[in-house]
This record gives sequence, C-alpha cells and structure tokens, in this order.
Amino acid sequence: MKVTLFEQAPYRFLPPDFEKHHDSVCTTPYDLTTEQGVYSSIRDHIDELMAGARAGFDGLALTEHAQSSYDLMPNPNLIAGALAYATETEGQDVAIFPMGRSLGKTREPVRVAEEYAMIDVISGGRLVAGFPVGLSYDASINNGIPPVDVRGRFDENLELVLRAWRDREPFAWNGRYGQYPQVNIWPRPLQKRPPVWITGIGNPRTMQLTLERGFGFNYFGFAGAKLTGKRIFDRFWELSDRLGLERNPYRVGFLQSIAVSETDARAEQEYAEHVEYAYRKGLGAIPPEMLAIPGGINIHGVKALLKDPADFGLYYQMRTATYAQLAEAGVVIAGSPATVRDQLVEYCRTYGIGNLHAMLGFGSMPKELVQKNVRLFADEVLPHLRDLWRGEGHVHHWWPERLGGTALPEADRDTPSTAEKAVAS
Repeated sequence: MKVTLFEQAPYRFLPPDFEKHHDSVCTTPYDLTTEQGVYSSIRDHIDELMAGARAGFDGLALTEHAQSSYDLMPNPNLIAGALAYATETEGQDVAIFPMGRSLGKTREPVRVAEEYAMIDVISGGRLVAGFPVGLSYDASINNGIPPVDVRGRFDENLELVLRAWRDREPFAWNGRYGQYPQVNIWPRPLQKRPPVWITGIGNPRTMQLTLERGFGFNYFGFAGAKLTGKRIFDRFWELSDRLGLERNPYRVGFLQSIAVSETDARAEQEYAEHVEYAYRKGLGAIPPEMLAIPGGINIHGVKALLKDPADFGLYYQMRTATYAQLAEAGVVIAGSPATVRDQLVEYCRTYGIGNLHAMLGFGSMPKELVQKNVRLFADEVLPHLRDLWRGEGHVHHWWPERLGGTALPEADRDTPSTAEKAVAS
C-alpha cells in the first residue's frame, strides 16, 4: 500500500468568530490577515511536507484552491517544484503528487503540461500527475468559465496535455476551447507517461473515465469513509466489474483527515480546537451551492446526487460541528496509534483502497503539532499499512517506475486516437 502525506496550506489565524460574520472562506477579506501569518502558513506548509519525506512516507501530495483562505495554493506546482528539488537533493525517494492543476478552469493547458514535465525532470522521474475537473465556484466564479463548459474544457485540455507529453514532433491543435498553431513543449517528462490520477467526489462519469482510460481515481470524501465510503466505493467497483476490470486496490486513492497522539484523550486535548477550526472556517464555510453551480454537473452526477443528496447537507453541519461529533462521524480519525490504525486498516480492507492520502496538517495546527502528528503516524501507524495488499497478486500501475510502480500496458488503456475522437464528438 502507498501512503502519502497530504496537506493543504490554510491561513491559520482567522479570528475566533469568523464564521459568525463571513459566509464563505472563498470571499475572506484579506484585511483579516497579517504578513507574518501568511508567510508562516506557507513556509510551515513546506517544512511539514519535508518532514513527511524524511519520516518515510511514499509520497507528498498537495492540491489547488485559488482565492480561498482554507488553502493558500493558487498553483500547487510552485510548491511541488520546491519539494522535487529538495527531496532529490536529500536523496528522499518519495513521489511528488500535485493532485490538482484544475484542467476544467485553465486557459493555459500547454503551460500545465510544461510545468508537470519540469517537475518530473527536477525530481528525476518521481511525478504523479493529478488532474481534477475543478471545484464549481473556482472554475466558474473565480475564473469565469461558464459552468456548462467546465467538463468539456477538462476533457479537451487533458487530451492536449497527454499528447504534448507523448508526441516527439511539433503538432498543431485545433480544439473547441484552445487553438495552437504549434505545440512543442520543452522539456518533456522523464517518464514515458507519468501516472495520471483524476480526483472526484463520486460522480459516476468521472469514475468511468478513470477506469476506461487506465487512470487512478482519488476519492476526496472530506466527510470520511464512515459516512460515504460504502456508497462511493461500491459504485466504483460495480463500474469496474461492468467493464470487466480487475478489482485492483492500487487504482483507488482516498483522503482522510487524521490526528494521532499518545492516547485518545490526549488527542482530543491537542487537536480539538484545530479540527473545529478546519471545518468551521474551512470546508464547512464553503456554501454547498457554490460546489454545485447549475450546469456544472452532468446528468450522471445529478442522478447520483438525487439518489443520496445528504452529502451537501454535511457541509452545513460541519460549520457548527464539535470535535466529538466530527470524530464520531469519522470525518476525522483521531486517537491513539492503535485507535487510528485499526480504523484505517478496516476502511482500506473493506473498500479496496490501495493508496491512502493522510491529511495530518489542517486547520490552525501549529507546525510543532503537525510534525508530532507526522512522526507518530510514521512510526506507529504507517508500518501496519505498508503490507496491506502485499502478496495478493495486485500490480501498482499508477506509481512512478523509479519508486516501484509498473507501467500500465498499452493494451489496458485506450489509444490516443480513440481518446481524441471522443473529445471531438
């Protein structure tokens, strides 16, 4: 099993009554910040990820949330480039996994292809390439992409990025959303094709795309596996069965917020205020209607929401939830190393998860507490996860070959012409 240290870079010093006066972290007034607060939030974020590299995590994962105070990350590739260089210099063989350059919102897909290729080169072939469709408010409000165009733009931009990596000769691109007389990126990735992962929240259309194309699927269920895991992962594996594919756990990734301390009681003492900050002033402070702007979800996604519309209701509850409520619901897995590892092993085994993204820094946690969380997890939880799927015959096709992955055979993913024809239609 592969375990990454996942972190966002939240602004950690919002006022205690923030949620009483502001309806969204997407419209946080900048006058609530200080220069030192912004500087330390970013600098500590990098230091914490490097601590994870040194502690033995398999990868370092980060993502993109522009114009928001809960993740100060307009372009994760800026930090990923720094991590790639630092870990290569120190000889830390960890994957560099930017989970998002949101292709549904970008008007510069060639720049995305170039940035990812550069990270792969700097890291010596350790890039894992993440491509989310993009959050609705970010794509359509922050970046002005009409909701009905977001998915089509994502599909087209993804094909352009993959072709830019693949083709060794300059080519012209005449798409619906972008036209280029010549595409000839320098450099190209060191890997023949870096492992590609698509992040989603359960839309069957996104799941099917990953299965048909041979991509990995990351489920970002910020509500935790306990509340939504069965429904989402059952849907994924049913689609896999329908397509006649092996139930290979390595094609699935899952994000979980985790807080580890010496005992369950001490975990509550140390983490409660920071967990509550993370959801009251972070995810819970994103109005659900901004995550599902009309036109931004296709008919398959709408059908899924109608079957179980409770997911968006969870965001309203997060805004007032206590630590005890969040821990009981499994939104955060918190407690002693034994408590944490038992829950994680159960969820990963039950739902067929072969890649865990452990979110160990969140909310208002100071760097020292994040580093303690990282250290305890690495020393006392991670060893119990490493061998979870070993010896069961599964091959990890979604990880860099330099780090032990095995490239997916061409026959098991669609051909470029098939993919490009699908986009054109």
